[in-house]
Amino acid sequence: MGGAAMGYDETGRGAPAESSSNVPAAVLENVFDDPAHGEPGRDRVAVHVVWELLLLGGLTAVTWLLWRDDADALRGDALRSLLVDVAGFGLLALAAGLSLRTAAVNLAIGPVALAAALHFAEQGDRSLQEVLLPALAVAALGGLALALAVVVLHVPGWAASLAGAAGVIAYIERHTAPVPVQGGYDPRPTAIYLFVGFAALAVLGGLFGAMRPIRRLVGRFRPVADPARRRGGVAATVTALALIGSTVLAMLAGVLLAANRSGPITPGSGLNWTVLAVGTAMLAGTSAYGRRGGIFGTLFAVSLVTVFLIWSRAEGWTINRWGVGGAVLGVGLLVTRLVERFGRPRSAAADLEVGPSGDGTVSTGWTLTRQPEPADAWPPVLPVQTTETLDAWQAPRWEREPRRWDADDH
Repeated sequence: MGGAAMGYDETGRGAPAESSSNVPAAVLENVFDDPAHGEPGRDRVAVHVVWELLLLGGLTAVTWLLWRDDADALRGDALRSLLVDVAGFGLLALAAGLSLRTAAVNLAIGPVALAAALHFAEQGDRSLQEVLLPALAVAALGGLALALAVVVLHVPGWAASLAGAAGVIAYIERHTAPVPVQGGYDPRPTAIYLFVGFAALAVLGGLFGAMRPIRRLVGRFRPVADPARRRGGVAATVTALALIGSTVLAMLAGVLLAANRSGPITPGSGLNWTVLAVGTAMLAGTSAYGRRGGIFGTLFAVSLVTVFLIWSRAEGWTINRWGVGGAVLGVGLLVTRLVERFGRPRSAAADLEVGPSGDGTVSTGWTLTRQPEPADAWPPVLPVQTTETLDAWQAPRWEREPRRWDADDH
């Protein structure tokens, strides 16, 4: 035949029935991807490159405005405090981005960060190790409980984490007054190392997430048909690890942000931190649907939001975290639409989307085209044709006059 026929086995996986040199190898590679793991093909990164350049331009502009209005904010101790803020808030944005990439967003990261900040403020007079180890154990166990609820019951991450956030808020509300920060740990002398560590973690995570096998592995929990259907043991394991990791990162972010403060820690819900962190992760180019994300986007978006908050204070503006978080989240939704529209694999021109129905069809965009049946399914012999013999004397050629229109009872 002139093309490649596509067959299906009992599991719905594509299997080559016939190959041809007319079909490019790249197309065949994408055709034989497992349809249960999402769209076949390689995600496009051009949309992330363009958007990250825009983020870098915005960061440059806001930094210049801050330098013009308050140059001291970018010098000495103020600069070191700024770098610590970027590192601390960056860990919180990484926690949001990690759970977003696995399509199980963790809405409890804000309350967890605030609870960790209150814990550090109360226990800060002890050694850093004595403060961190209990908080780390509690965060890991809490993340494990959240992960089990999500992957065992197979419920949306936002719903399960919202229930977990309610439990953490109940602990926070036990504090009725602001808690002054005690202790001698000052992260500012190591600000540059903290910032470089966050930047390396963000960029390396983006690079690994851009690799096709890792991207498909991390994004397996993303639904491709009925969202209530289970996605398998591998997807459950990866999602569970992501939820545990995001909870631990949120705890570390809260400790770092509390240690960088000069004033007391005010109790609250912490959900404003959740809105700001999730919005920043989406502003960075991470899709709200999971799986897709950029490389430098988290670093640029976190720096942009942090510098903007400091510049707004230098301008004397009264902006609360809810307002900034809502605006950032709104822009992040638009970015998600762009990422999903221009970041998905190319359509039938380069990749074929294999439907899991197992009915012998291949989807090429919006339509389904049925593959031709193999030649051996044709009838083995031609049907017997019956011929009628005309009497030579009755043949039309022996008639001397033309036939009338009403002849032969017509």
